Amino acid sequence: MRRDLKSATAAVSLAVAVALVGVACGDSGSSSSSASSTTTTDTASTGTDTGTAAAPTGTAPVRSGTPGSEGIPQITANATDTGKEPTIAAGSGTPPGDLRVADLVTGNGRTATAADTVSVRYVGALYSDGSVFDASWKQGSTPVDFPLSGVVPGFSEGIVGMKVGGRREIVIPPALGYGDQSQPGLPANSTLVFVVDLVGIS
Repeated sequence: MRRDLKSATAAVSLAVAVALVGVACGDSGSSSSSASSTTTTDTASTGTDTGTAAAPTGTAPVRSGTPGSEGIPQITANATDTGKEPTIAAGSGTPPGDLRVADLVTGNGRTATAADTVSVRYVGALYSDGSVFDASWKQGSTPVDFPLSGVVPGFSEGIVGMKVGGRREIVIPPALGYGDQSQPGLPANSTLVFVVDLVGIS
């Protein structure tokens, strides 16, 4: 499978999905496992950082928080308007070594599981400077579909537990993303920040 962000035969909005699938297939040692099935706490409405919670899939721990809390960059525009592309600020301080999530909008539809194929809109930026490396919004508001079982661990684990209609910010450390593999527009060992709208599940 492909390991780059560009696909000559796919639309730009599919580039990240293709790359995420390729890296996931080639990086079997990136995620850890645990027996927990506790769901991630939604803290966007409470404004509190709840610390470490187990990921809904029973995989690596996920820390929930709010934009601007430790390790989670601010969203400077369109944070809760799921009809518009959000703007991600640069992260501050040392990038987190664990997966971080912040629910910007809590959906009220079906909850995503690791076995699902999801339909999402997304924007992805570098933690280091907030520069956007890809976004489905480049092709309008048409969502992108892909199976969560075929993407890098951090992307899958960050989406699992979301409800349809929700918007979530996901901060992915290198160990759960591309690791030491550089990609076009992405230096090796990059911490990635995505804002993902979960449009549907199949």
